[in-house]
Amino acid sequence: MEIWQFFVIFAVGAIAGFVNVLAGGGSILTLPMLIFLGLPPTVANGTNRLAVAVQSIFAVAGFRRKGVSDFKSSLVLSCPALIGGLIGAQIALAVSDLVFKKVLAVIMIFILGFILWDPIRKKHDNIHEKEDISHLSLSRRIAIMFFLFFAGIYGGFVQAGVGFLIIMALNIIGGLNLVKTNSHKVFIAGINALFSLLIFVFHNKIYWIIGLVLAAGNGLGGWIGSNYAVSKGERFIRIVLTMCVIAMVLKLLI
Repeated sequence: MEIWQFFVIFAVGAIAGFVNVLAGGGSILTLPMLIFLGLPPTVANGTNRLAVAVQSIFAVAGFRRKGVSDFKSSLVLSCPALIGGLIGAQIALAVSDLVFKKVLAVIMIFILGFILWDPIRKKHDNIHEKEDISHLSLSRRIAIMFFLFFAGIYGGFVQAGVGFLIIMALNIIGGLNLVKTNSHKVFIAGINALFSLLIFVFHNKIYWIIGLVLAAGNGLGGWIGSNYAVSKGERFIRIVLTMCVIAMVLKLLI
């Protein structure tokens, strides 16, 4: 690899980390980049986990610095996602690169529809938001746990877009406000990425040099994103994500 490529990896990682913390879908930028750089899809999938895990650490620290954190609740919410993540990572390693590419292309199309439809914003406009999960009924808490388990399986299989699913569980099903939702989201996604990363490490599916550069960028973006109180330029981010998804789908299917 040439030096300029490492700068590109770092820059894309910073943007992805910022997007991941504020909304989700940052891996839609990094996964195509890793695949375009020539990494096999499974290795790209594993390498991306390293960056997400580091980004989550910085994001969690940023939210705690702002006084927006509840580690006890985040840890409880992380348990089903952790279990699901271990299952999803094993599934990702069990399928061939060819099958993974086709499945990933379908997933990316689904995520593209999700980005354009944006049900989170539509739902957010009509709900009464809560500050924490202690105010939720038992049945709603159980529903959130089940949803996070399946979100964890998805996150273990392919990290891209898992933040959207976590937001759906906490903001739409649970009715938590978006600040609390994001503080929990980065913790849950980090735990999911960290434990699924261990499985990819065990199977030697990490490109460490690229992964560490990407992780540095993601960490910076995650820190900035966690300290960025109000999201701006959402339309621009949506356009960029849409273009990246389309490019990735074409790359995977051709």
